[in-house]
Amino acid sequence: MAADLDEKTDRYEQMLADALAAATIRPPVGTPCGEAAADCQEMAESYLRDGRHFRAADDPVNALAAFSYGYGWLDCGVRMGLFSVPDDTELFTM
Repeated sequence: MAADLDEKTDRYEQMLADALAAATIRPPVGTPCGEAAADCQEMAESYLRDGRHFRAADDPVNALAAFSYGYGWLDCGVRMGLFSVPDDTELFTM
């Protein structure tokens, strides 16, 4: 069971890191939508850092939760049109 949790935590950490690298803010800076996109990006980055902190503290359950929440922030932003992502990516639910 622990191996499954470790594998899934590894996978979600990488997925969030890849998603952050792939997503770029679409609306202009200083607009309400631009600010919303920046907030979503900041939340995703914060959850990535938190997840890595939990992993270092040998807490894979909270690490996985943090990576999942961070990814959710980005995925939602993509679906709302706040981020541009490559057409050929399978990282998002578009």
